[in-house]
Amino acid sequence: MTNPLAGTVALVAGATRGAGRGIAVELGAAGATVYCTGRSTRARRSEYGRPETIEDTADLVTAAGGVGVAVPTDHLAPEQVARLVERIDADHGRLDVLVHDIFGGDLLVRWDTPVWEHDLGDGLHLLRLAIDTHLVTARHAFGLLIRRPGGLVVEITDGT
Repeated sequence: MTNPLAGTVALVAGATRGAGRGIAVELGAAGATVYCTGRSTRARRSEYGRPETIEDTADLVTAAGGVGVAVPTDHLAPEQVARLVERIDADHGRLDVLVHDIFGGDLLVRWDTPVWEHDLGDGLHLLRLAIDTHLVTARHAFGLLIRRPGGLVVEITDGT
């Protein structure tokens, strides 16, 4: 089978770069339609200022053989996630795969620094980026994901 995931609808939340980008491209290589979300777009960079964008990831998905769809989304903003899921529902009526690879807190991490010397506001925001984004997305996407039996949720962590 050259396209074992043909007809599959996937959402890779946090597809701008790294593991999320790689997973999105491989889903596309297997024939899936992949919604690629994140905050870094060609028109507006995130606070990282890095060159990778969700549009670039969507283009890579399409070049690999799938259908890449870039949707700018801040997963801390419930209304943006709700609109994203509504769009997937309107386009396909289902969601088969949800990949949670959202983070965006690298700039807040201070390695080799005692926890009591960290900025409390940065620490609390880092937790929101690492946890709340996944909860917000789950809250809005799970209803669509379970509409048909066999949905898959993949949780990605940084391993620490």
